Amino acid sequence: MALRLMVYVGLLYQDLQRSGRLPEGGRLPPVLPLVLYNGEKRWDAPVDVGDLLQEGPAGLRIYRPRARFLLIDEGAFGEEELKPLQGLVALLFRLENANCAEAIQALVEELIGEIQRSDAQELERAFTVWLRRVLLPARVPGVEIPAVHNLTEVRTMLAERVKQWTRQWEQQGLEKGLQKGRQEVCSKARRKCWRKC
Repeated sequence: MALRLMVYVGLLYQDLQRSGRLPEGGRLPPVLPLVLYNGEKRWDAPVDVGDLLQEGPAGLRIYRPRARFLLIDEGAFGEEELKPLQGLVALLFRLENANCAEAIQALVEELIGEIQRSDAQELERAFTVWLRRVLLPARVPGVEIPAVHNLTEVRTMLAERVKQWTRQWEQQGLEKGLQKGRQEVCSKARRKCWRKC
């Protein structure tokens, strides 16, 4: 990622120069490369391209390229850190870190209030699409998510479905437990029978 971002920034600068869109004075503008990471594992890759390079002779060290990016690893922030924070970004991170349908349901309620308070209705559609197509399918796999057009519909759908999903998961867990129990009984019976033979 560090190498990729160094290339992207270089290509941006080349494009600005070629197209004649450099700021007044002809100098390149500052760029803040940023990576927003939401993977399950914590980020452990270098954030500076210089850390990807082999050590060379001491005299060449000053010519070593340096290109650092700002990393925001969503999973590194716990609920206790994020909950007191206000704003849509904190809610996005909390939703990304939510691990059950009930938590998502409560956070959608907060999201509706925050969008109304911050007068960010244009973001409501983006959050709605993201919830339906990305977050909910990842958190409740195998469950069909009905079409919703706004956060109020998401809230209503969750209110209706969370209890149903919970019952389904409990039933699936019970069935898996019974199946595992049957397998253990059969396995013990086979071992017992084998010893007698």
